Amino acid sequence: MTGTVRPRIALLAAVAGAMIVALDGTVLLVAQPDLQRDLRASVTQVQWTSTGYLLAVAAFLVIAGRLGDRYGHKRLLFVGVLGFGASSAGIALAPGPGWVIALRIAQGVFGALLQPATLALLRLVFPPDRLGAAVAFRTSAIGVAAGSGPLLGGVLVEHLGWRAVFLINVPVALIIAALTLAVRVPAPPRSAPGKIDLVTAALLAAALAALVHTLAGVPARGWTAFQTLLGLVVVVGLAVGLVARERRTAQPFVPPAVARSVPVVASMAILLVTSGGLFGSLFVATFFLQNDLGLDPLASGLRVLPMTVLMVLGAPVADAALRRYGARRAAIAGQVLVVLAIVGLSRLGPASPWPAWSTTLAALGAGFAVVMVTATGTVVGDAPPGYAGVVGGLKQTAMNIGPTLGIAVAAGMMPLGPSASPPPGGGLAMSGPVMGTAPLVLAALAALGLLPASLLPPRRAHDAGRRDAERDLTRDRVHPGRTASSDAGQKNP
Repeated sequence: MTGTVRPRIALLAAVAGAMIVALDGTVLLVAQPDLQRDLRASVTQVQWTSTGYLLAVAAFLVIAGRLGDRYGHKRLLFVGVLGFGASSAGIALAPGPGWVIALRIAQGVFGALLQPATLALLRLVFPPDRLGAAVAFRTSAIGVAAGSGPLLGGVLVEHLGWRAVFLINVPVALIIAALTLAVRVPAPPRSAPGKIDLVTAALLAAALAALVHTLAGVPARGWTAFQTLLGLVVVVGLAVGLVARERRTAQPFVPPAVARSVPVVASMAILLVTSGGLFGSLFVATFFLQNDLGLDPLASGLRVLPMTVLMVLGAPVADAALRRYGARRAAIAGQVLVVLAIVGLSRLGPASPWPAWSTTLAALGAGFAVVMVTATGTVVGDAPPGYAGVVGGLKQTAMNIGPTLGIAVAAGMMPLGPSASPPPGGGLAMSGPVMGTAPLVLAALAALGLLPASLLPPRRAHDAGRRDAERDLTRDRVHPGRTASSDAGQKNP
């Protein structure tokens, strides 16, 4: 009983921790207009309530994973979720926009602490043959949280105001903290003795924050703007300094065992380009539906709903495909489906019927579910012992940078305003019969994931070991004498 209860409690704590972060991001989008009116905030201040959080998360994810590997992921999850709840309570009581921005940055730091811990906790508690199902359940839960965020946020803002969006995090955080205390996990081995290099940590945080900040500004400024080019130069400079520092130190921040793991690095690349293609396509589709087709936000959300549904329902199917066909085949199949769906989006236009939109977006959601479950399962399952936290932090970083990159690519290729000549009979201007070339470029970005997908192992290591064990067991039952003598002969030639 104990062996069954503990993994379930750990799964609940990990899934709830991941859901509270995913829900918070989408709920805030609905609350921002009411927040702006109540606090008399400027558009820039409202934007920084999201940008500040995003920068803090991106900067500290890998650092948080490293801390978890050293001091325990259960401890990091507990501190992270309590801090997330405390900062949420502070935001709900904030008297002005400056307080909201500062506390959102703090909330991002604590969110970064808990996110890698949710994955590492699953690695510590679940055996290899059950880890994939736990990861798939976590993926489905995140999809449910992100998809239901706008609806829940609308209800809360409509009846209680924008502060309720943050107050609801407080009891949820306390419940997750209580679940975390009930989890019993083995103490992870300390992968690197001594103190964490603060200079390396600062360089890493600055490089990631500068990259995300630069990419997030592309939709407003463009790729050729001075601020964008300067930001990219700063990112390159910080990256060069980080690599040089890592090569000189005896205890690198990202250990060689992680940097040289082909499955882990390949999975990061897959998540980066695929999430970029997905979110960039959604960015294009949202503007097309609302600006060109004249749909309101609710109608646009209903058009995209099949994608969310298939992401949720596709996760357990993806886990079954991963176990049956292996990581390489599953990832390639999911990647191809994502690419074809994005290409299909480029052919949709004003005359396209509802089923065409639903089918295309459903295929996009299903393909992304397969890629997400396969890459995440490979990252967690193949992480070198003692480095589950830093690997989880790298995975979450890829999932933060990828969407920002995809939106930046999409925004650089599409006009965000109406065209000069309105259509006959009035109404919103059309940019053309279909969404243009932006989805095709995003499909090419997603297609880059086919190369790292081909580098994933055809079968996960624990699957091969399990098959060898089953073969040996069958051989023992059929030829017990031959097995014993053969083994003795092999040991003593």
